Amino acid sequence: MSAIEPPLAMLAEITHRCPLQCPYCSNPLALERAQGELDTEAWADIFRQAAALGILQVHLSGGEPMARADLPELVATASAAGLYVNLITSAVLCTEEKLAALKDAGLRHVQISLQGSEAANADTIAGYRDAHAKKLAAAGMLRRLDLPLTINAVMHRQNLDQLEALIELSVELGARRLEVAHVQYYGWALKNRAALIPTRAQLDAATATVEAARQRLKGSLVIDYVIPDYYGRRPKACMNGWGRRFLNVTPSGTVLPCHAAETIPGLVFERATEKPLKEIWTSSAAFEHFRGTAWMPEPCASCDQREIDWGGCRCQALALTGDAANTDPVCELSPHHARIAALANEEAAAGGDDFVYRNYRHADG
Repeated sequence: MSAIEPPLAMLAEITHRCPLQCPYCSNPLALERAQGELDTEAWADIFRQAAALGILQVHLSGGEPMARADLPELVATASAAGLYVNLITSAVLCTEEKLAALKDAGLRHVQISLQGSEAANADTIAGYRDAHAKKLAAAGMLRRLDLPLTINAVMHRQNLDQLEALIELSVELGARRLEVAHVQYYGWALKNRAALIPTRAQLDAATATVEAARQRLKGSLVIDYVIPDYYGRRPKACMNGWGRRFLNVTPSGTVLPCHAAETIPGLVFERATEKPLKEIWTSSAAFEHFRGTAWMPEPCASCDQREIDWGGCRCQALALTGDAANTDPVCELSPHHARIAALANEEAAAGGDDFVYRNYRHADG
């Protein structure tokens, strides 16, 4: 067996607390309460271990990371360990003073999510009054502080008509990168799929909009684009493959190959407070379970794409077929593919628009 390369990046979910109530929240169905979160020193130790393992980047996320009073200390310890520190934030709790303190502590980059291009719809999607205005204000603060900005635009049926305006808004806000990311339907988003999934016509129009913008804005704005899996023909290489380039640490210190991996029954994920991070990465049974290609069934096992897509998404296979070891049903070679594509078309055409919002009242699904 070849040596296991170190991960390139770590997502540090330092809290699940969040003022927003997004209907596509990617946090697990069972949210960690504040009393279960790791303290400052525990996170500092994990950051030092991450750097020693060879990780280059840490993405501080949540929930809303600004909800933690010790965020400047967390940024400082991660930076001191030699990690490139990126903050993933809703921005609604940002002030210029707080952002300046984070920059002084070693913050290198900020990613802000936008739910739309205009306030009424964006605030409705976020479930938070004045969220859009606060996000725009925070982008202005970052510009004055000369901190690089990426905009994450989460797209779905109820805001795709604003995509062109969102692209232009990203330019106005001074973003260097825009992630146009269609909702992926697992976790909380699966509960709201019927209200979120776009029609095929919407998706095709969005793709054309992105391609035109890439040409028009080449050299000034990088645009990443992720389509909803249900309309794909081949699966994406989820996290660049299970246990290959990425790891996730939850608010309580559990180490995962992706943020939704705890949905898979039968896998035991270990905590970085109880076992060295390097040992978890290189030899834990959960990370080994779907790492590489030996676990793959047919048609994956003999597919010439098996070391490109790495079998697709295990959590999606579980959610849609009942077995995480099945071929990702997004793949056109999966026996489940036709049913998934038909489901997408049916739910999009039905046009339901009511959300089940995400909050601690609905914390356990």
